[in-house]
Amino acid sequence: MAAETLARGGARVVLQDHMRSPGRKFLLAGRGGLNLTHSEPFDKLLHRYGSQRERLEPAIRAFPPDALRTWCEELGEPTFVGTSGRVFPRSMKASPLLRKWLRKLSELGVEFRSGERWTGFTDAPTILALGGASWPELGSDAAWVQVFRDAGITVAPFVASNARQHILWSDFLKDKHASAHLKNVAVSHAGAMVRGDVVISRSGLEGTPIYALSRSVRENPGVPLILDLKPDLSENEIAIRLSKQRSKDSLANRFRKAIGLSPAAVALMREAQSEDPKRLVFQTQGSTDLRRAISSSGGVVWDEIDSEFRLLKQPNTMVVGEMIDWDAPTGGYLLQACLAMGRYAAEGYIKRL
Repeated sequence: MAAETLARGGARVVLQDHMRSPGRKFLLAGRGGLNLTHSEPFDKLLHRYGSQRERLEPAIRAFPPDALRTWCEELGEPTFVGTSGRVFPRSMKASPLLRKWLRKLSELGVEFRSGERWTGFTDAPTILALGGASWPELGSDAAWVQVFRDAGITVAPFVASNARQHILWSDFLKDKHASAHLKNVAVSHAGAMVRGDVVISRSGLEGTPIYALSRSVRENPGVPLILDLKPDLSENEIAIRLSKQRSKDSLANRFRKAIGLSPAAVALMREAQSEDPKRLVFQTQGSTDLRRAISSSGGVVWDEIDSEFRLLKQPNTMVVGEMIDWDAPTGGYLLQACLAMGRYAAEGYIKRL
């Protein structure tokens, strides 16, 4: 996005990527449909960025979700709003959008150079979008961190964000119910609650509610996750329904018949040693492998950057995207901010040039 904005502004642009083909992580983001942004009210969207909202807001205001959708349509990839409010290209794929985008960049005169790794600061005007530390084989291997630290620039350690939460399961649950989906549950942590679908994996829990609570889990270690398997039913209604079941039936059958719990959900209740489907308490061991997290938190700290994402100690260089210390939940917020930051940084350069 930075390259496109600069080229449209009349600059000669060289786009370098140390991978052999561009946009590898962008393609991974599209594996489940390419959630580009979100259609919720703008102030609510900004709230999703937590303590980094103030830093990110100018860029996102300058390129809000509606502008992003218009940009996609102008490339020939119209978007639609899903039932959850998330925004996707109609093709539900990243590759058609990426192909058209690269073609447009070529038409604007952008020069592509692949297989070239950034190794240090120069006097040339540069915008760096070197990524965080998740999925390193796709490009974001964090090799740049040491160069920054050698230059006296503070970089916070990378940690997993939007990642599976590790929980020590019994062998029975791992063997019998790994990959099971639990529909429309509520997950709470440290006072925050998120609803959605959760997946049982062999090493813990994942899914949109789990990802959305990643920051809370990091900031409140030791606080357990609490699952409500039936958030639309009150405790009293569940009790009434259970009272109508035959007492000689097994616990699994009583809950299945009364409130429609799946075998995996009943097994999860047993794992939590709970007979209350509205309160399953699990102690998380933290996020799983950073290499497989959807995104990462950590990176260049904000005190090293001005309001236009320019490095204070290297004023010819700007940094954008996941190499800065911020994060956001899944739902389109990550791509929305990354694209807006690239555009905002480039517009700042155009003004100065």
